[in-house]
Order: sequence, then C-alpha cells, then structure tokens
Amino acid sequence: MSSLFPALTDPPSGPPSDRAALRFGDRSLTYAELAGAAGFLAARLPGGGGRVAVWATPALETAVAVVAALEAGVPVVPLNPKSGERELGHILSDSAPALLLAAPRDELPSAVGDVPRLDVDVRAIDGRLPDRVPVGDEDPALVVYTSGTTGPPKGAVIPRRAVAATLDALADAWGWTGDDVLVHGLPLFHVHGLVLGVLGPLRRGGSVRHLGRFSAEGVARELNSGATMLFGVPTMYHRLAETLPDDPGLAEALGRARLLVSGSAALPVHDHERITAATGQRVIERYGMTETLMNTSVRADGEPRAGTVGLPLPGVELRLVEEDGTPLTSYDGESVGEIQVRGPNLFTGYLNRPDATAGAFTADGWFRTGDMAVRDGDGYVRIVGRKATDLIKSGGHKIGAGEIENALLEHPGVREAAVTGEPDADLGERIVAWIVPQDRQSPPRETELADHVATRLAPHKRPRVVRYLDVLPRNDMGKIMKRALPS
Repeated sequence: MSSLFPALTDPPSGPPSDRAALRFGDRSLTYAELAGAAGFLAARLPGGGGRVAVWATPALETAVAVVAALEAGVPVVPLNPKSGERELGHILSDSAPALLLAAPRDELPSAVGDVPRLDVDVRAIDGRLPDRVPVGDEDPALVVYTSGTTGPPKGAVIPRRAVAATLDALADAWGWTGDDVLVHGLPLFHVHGLVLGVLGPLRRGGSVRHLGRFSAEGVARELNSGATMLFGVPTMYHRLAETLPDDPGLAEALGRARLLVSGSAALPVHDHERITAATGQRVIERYGMTETLMNTSVRADGEPRAGTVGLPLPGVELRLVEEDGTPLTSYDGESVGEIQVRGPNLFTGYLNRPDATAGAFTADGWFRTGDMAVRDGDGYVRIVGRKATDLIKSGGHKIGAGEIENALLEHPGVREAAVTGEPDADLGERIVAWIVPQDRQSPPRETELADHVATRLAPHKRPRVVRYLDVLPRNDMGKIMKRALPS
C-alpha cells in the first residue's frame, strides 16, 4: 500500500519542506522536521505485528508518535490521558502494546506501569522515514476504544484503507487541499481530533494548528492569521454563538474561514442560525463514528441545510431499516429508521471480540450503527438520535429525541435540553424533557414548553414531563450522557 502521507514520503510532489506541518501553541514542525522526527522514532519501534500505545495529549509528541508508527506499519492505540485506572488497565490488557509512546514531560499513572515507555523526541530531526513497509490496505492502522455504555470499552480495529478512504472522500466533499490550514482544539484520542484533525491535513500536505485548549480568542487569532478551516463539536460552536453578539472581531474572523465543520453530535439548528446571521458563514455537519470513520457530509459546494448531515460520502452506501431489518423503500423526511452503512470506510472488527463483531454486521456486510435517522427524497440525512437512548415509542409513533431537543432549544428560556422516554401505562412511553433554563429563578412553564414543541413539530411530540437541572451531564466531546441523568 502507498504511504498515508505522500507529502512526507515523496517530497518532490508534496509541499515545500519548510512549510509548517504541525503547530501546537508556540511549538511547531515543518514537513522536513516532521519527517526527520518521525523517521528517528520509527527506527526504534517494534516490528512483527505488535502494537504501540500513545499517550494522546494535545501535543506535538502525539502527532509525531502516530505518524512514525503508521509509517513503520505499526498499529496505534491512542490512550485518553483522562481515563481512570480501571479503564486504562482494561485497554492495555486487551490491546497488549509492546511500547507506550509519550512526551518526556508526561507523568503517567500506575495503571500503565507495566508497559515499557519510550519518550518521543520531536527535535531528533536527523532521522529518515523507513522505506516502503510491506503493509496492505487491510492491515490495522489504529485500535480506537469506544465508550463502554453496556460494558468495558471495545477496541475498534481501523484498517489503513479506512483512513485513506475517509480522508480522500472528505477532500472530495470539502475541496480540501494542501493550501488549507486547519485550526481546532479537539482531543487526540478520538477519531475526530486525531484522524480528521491531524492525519487529514498531513495527507493533503496542508497544516494543522492545534489550540491546546479551545477558546473563542484562539479561534479568532488563528483565522485572522491564515487558517482556512475550523473543526469543532457542538459545545464549541455553541460557545462561539454565545460570544458573537458581543465580539464583532470574532464574527469577522469566522467570516474569513473557508469552511466551518461541526461533528461528533448534532449541532442545534438555533446555533446554526445564530452563527450564519452573525458571520454570513454556514456550519457544515458530517456524520461518522469510531467504527465507520465518516459516512456522510454536507458538501462545501452543496445546498446549505441546517440540521442535516448531508449525503453519503463517495464510496459509502447508506440505508435506513425498520426494527426487523427491512429496508425503507422510500424516503419522505418523516419515516424513522436505523442507519446501516457499507463501504471502504468501515473497521474490520472489535479486537478480541468476535461475538461483538459478528453482532455488529448483517449477513450481507452492512454495519448496524444504532443511530436513528430520517432521509429526505433527495438523499439528505437527518439524525434523530441513538436507537438505545433516543428512540421513543409513544402512542404508536416512533419519535426521535433529537428533533424535540432542537425545537426546545429554539425557546428563548431554554439554555440546554435533553429528551428521553420513560414508561407510561397509556402511551407506552412518555416524552420527558430535561431543561437547563436561561434564568434559573424563572424557568419556562411545562405547558409553555409543551405548546412550543407541539406547534413546531406535532402534538404527539410534545413533552409530557419537564424536569429542570442546573447542568446536563456531558462527556469530553460535549455529548450529553443521558444514562447519567437523575433517575
């Protein structure tokens, strides 16, 4: 297989060697320096099909470690530095890495003490990337552990062809080239921040500037100094939307961007509208998951349609199915089905879990995502929630929690919203709204919120119960953790 990073391995056809490849805060590497540092480290990595773990802090060392391992044909297990001892212990026991790569200054917890450590020297720039390593398209590139909602995390084995296929499909959808400079503040132990946010620019021969910690000030600074693309999660865009009315400089900076991309969860329509009104820019949404990398996206040259995740990417097949697995035969923008996908973007299976792997696929190779959606007649996909937590069966209707949450967020008295279902003797399930009010001393009334939803969607989608909270529980990507809501 050809290199995942032709800009590094074939300099004559790539960017100038003195072009910035990576910048984290005030530390940076050019393409020539990255090739040297990655080559120096690659020569010290184990062969023979072993794996290496990477202590995935938002730092140059993480990017160098991952690039070095991939160029050496060694699969990478990114570790979340915020993981607890039990979770880390499980991941290391399950993946059995031969080495743990970390920055020299990193202090590691006792849970990783049994794994030999190798510090990453980003200034060892006299190394040489290995000659073409004999690895194939199906060989693993990454083992990324999914959050364990029903048990310990599972390691999704992502092959090299999935990384290449996803990044090339996104380049097609977004017009992504080596001239683009990406800014983001995403963690590097997830697909979003690592694969899209670091490997994506390097595959194109462009640059990435990592903020370390997300801030509106940092976004404005980078967009004002040459960055062309911004990646973020809805929590980040919500903060930008909240800041925009009092910060015309931020609005001007966002207006300069070629592309604003949101992912990892649905961006509320209200935030879409506020950002577009203040900046003239639309935020593009895309849809993916650890096991599939990216499935769909709104195209940069496509129709702006807030609240959708666009069309299937090149090479990706997508269908919606009924509960019994029967595919929907027509798309009307209202019928809810589970998303199933098939294509070169898929993982090969869960590490050491043949049972879970078999259960994730249909007999003819479609991956069961567990995500519920509706699809318009022209193919645009709108996610309405997770099958396990967001599909509510009330009064004979199948209702997606996501569209109710979007409607609630349009109410001026609502700061945050989550919707769940709970057993009801008459309806089967009743719709419950969890609300963080704008004014905690004077929250909107339950009847007011119910009427608000009923007039925007349909009467059967109105919440029957409203519960007020000071904050909604979220994970490190900003996703609401509904299982953590008070019982």
